[in-house]
Amino acid sequence: MTVDPGTGKGDIPPPVEVRGLVKRYGDLTAVAGVDLTVNVGDVYGYLGPNGAGKTTSLRMMLGLIRPTAGSARLFGRDPMQSVHALDGVAGFVEAPTFYPYLSGRRNLELLAAFDGHGAARRIEQALDTVELSDRARDRVGGYSHGMRQRLGIAAALVRDPKLMLLDEPGTGLDPAGMRDMRQLVRRLADQGITVMLSSHLLAEVEELCNRVAIIQAGKIVYEGEIAALKRSAGATYRLSTTDNERALAVCRAQPGIADVGVEHGRIRFAAGEAVVAELSQALVEAGALIKALTPQTATLEDLFFSLTEGGEGADGHHPGVVPESAAPMGPAR
Repeated sequence: MTVDPGTGKGDIPPPVEVRGLVKRYGDLTAVAGVDLTVNVGDVYGYLGPNGAGKTTSLRMMLGLIRPTAGSARLFGRDPMQSVHALDGVAGFVEAPTFYPYLSGRRNLELLAAFDGHGAARRIEQALDTVELSDRARDRVGGYSHGMRQRLGIAAALVRDPKLMLLDEPGTGLDPAGMRDMRQLVRRLADQGITVMLSSHLLAEVEELCNRVAIIQAGKIVYEGEIAALKRSAGATYRLSTTDNERALAVCRAQPGIADVGVEHGRIRFAAGEAVVAELSQALVEAGALIKALTPQTATLEDLFFSLTEGGEGADGHHPGVVPESAAPMGPAR
């Protein structure tokens, strides 16, 4: 059961529910059957190589382009059927856009006037949340890239969203900007906002997100918890002994040991914990005493590349992929 943290009521639809989402441009397929679910309270990472279909998917989720097939629901509502499906939803696709000759606050005032529903009263709080209060009177044309990204999030916050969709919010930021963006996303989550973000910055996603979907050639190749993905990959080990040549032979003969090799003078292998205990005994019996045995858990980056490099579609072929800029649309709000 999904529970609304604001009302305590159960059985509300998930913030994002996508089923069988397809987008074709002639003979080219940008999105080839995406299924994913973002639950209340998630910080959800949407990952994939350039051209994999991330931005096209986000545009369909927001109703900016019409799917060829399938459906996208925001809190159970179809954005292609009614603009009211975007109630409680905010964010941006690609880069947020503002009037560069107006101040940050004036840009937000114009957006708030368009939205209504008390949006103007939320401007100061939004500026404070993204730490732009002291620069709100300055023209946006003088803002750094990171400041414009944060102003884009402020513009979304003015709408008082329950769901925030952010397309590459960290792109082009320096290390300090990345730190600020990371802290900002955490603040959004602490305020009870469900966040879905696409990103190429895998280390940031691993630190921020609890769940991810990985898209390759327009199809989802993994969706679920990051922790579960890492557990499924198991652990690799680095081994050094008093007789590595003999230890290498033992590893290759031991049941349950896989991917045995030598790397930088140490033996590398993959195995479960129970198998490693049995290997330790076998090494002692073989006279190869352990000097060092170090487990190494796969990072999200390791797993991302293992899932996306050389991937094929379900039919054994790479679907044709159209660049995500093929159907330009304005930034979503």
